[in-house]
Amino acid sequence: MRRRRFISGLAGAGAGLGLAPVVGGRAAAAPARAPGAPREWQAVPVPDGAPAAQLRDVAAAGAGLAWAVGEEGRSGSTLGSPLALVWDGTAWARTGLAHLGFRGYLHSVAGTCARSAWAIGTDTSGVTHLLAWDGTTWRETDFPGRGRSGTSLTGVAVDPGGGAWFSGRTSEGQLLLHHDGGAWTWLPAPPSAPTVTPSGVQLTPRGDVWLYGVGIVARWDGSAWTELPAYQGLRASITGLLPVADDDLWLVGHDYGVGGPIGKPPGVLLLHGDGSTWQGVTRPFGVGMLNGIVADAQGRPDRIAGWDFWDQTRAHYLRWDGTAWVSERGPVATTPVVMNALAKVPDSDGYWAVGTTSTSVSSTALPHIER
Repeated sequence: MRRRRFISGLAGAGAGLGLAPVVGGRAAAAPARAPGAPREWQAVPVPDGAPAAQLRDVAAAGAGLAWAVGEEGRSGSTLGSPLALVWDGTAWARTGLAHLGFRGYLHSVAGTCARSAWAIGTDTSGVTHLLAWDGTTWRETDFPGRGRSGTSLTGVAVDPGGGAWFSGRTSEGQLLLHHDGGAWTWLPAPPSAPTVTPSGVQLTPRGDVWLYGVGIVARWDGSAWTELPAYQGLRASITGLLPVADDDLWLVGHDYGVGGPIGKPPGVLLLHGDGSTWQGVTRPFGVGMLNGIVADAQGRPDRIAGWDFWDQTRAHYLRWDGTAWVSERGPVATTPVVMNALAKVPDSDGYWAVGTTSTSVSSTALPHIER
């Protein structure tokens, strides 16, 4: 789930790895891979709307259909209204959400076609709202535990067959919800029954389902859980997981660490796992955030979206060149550029990245999209 939010206060700094030490240099366990081609990122026009806005997540079904979700009209710590955009192959357009009848935000979206897409939101009371795309707009839908204390959804992924997987938590400690097109099922909890809530869910081409977050990295293979050592940050956020193989995993995010003066930015988290330990990996910048990681068509590491504290007026993407992550920057803007999410466009060499134009809750903050 990727939870996305304004970088309020920018307090804290990077921290070490809970179960394994941060190691300078490249992760020795990462094999050389075919490099992706450099690309020139471009800003894309965004429809007008209320200020104090940001896009938190993006998903693409193909070159002619994509969705982006977030929030607009926030006032300080008071949540605004859900925001949703849809791409029709030519331009982004606003999707009316007044019929939903709640204030808050949308933070996760996934979809494979016009009739198989889901979005997750949270209202001002902290209650989860699950939305299904009907081909034209978003409609609220029911799910087991909806509105119940202790039950929430944090992330969503959709498989090629139209099944949907949701990370979250119930009051009984279950963390994974499955919808097969008809029935809903909360899966048994992992054996260790962690008290944490996963931040997101990721699918692999072979059908495995991964939960990830601070304090949890676990794989569901359809019948049983396999739990891996997890990153244990005190003030961390895990924003993406790429499971290339069981012994080749990438984890991204940021960590504010312990203490630090007000205004100190977070440290970048870029970790490589071999199934038993995690190593910190050399990255082009170390102060800021990484928000989302995607694979290429073969499932290999490809791109990561980032926010670089020392270069705030353009997005700082990372590209896997076969042996290391290298810089790839977006266009220079007249405002800050904070990218919150990244999506690969299926069956193409395209990407969508979404975010906002401010590092704080500001009346000047507007949605920002690049491709």
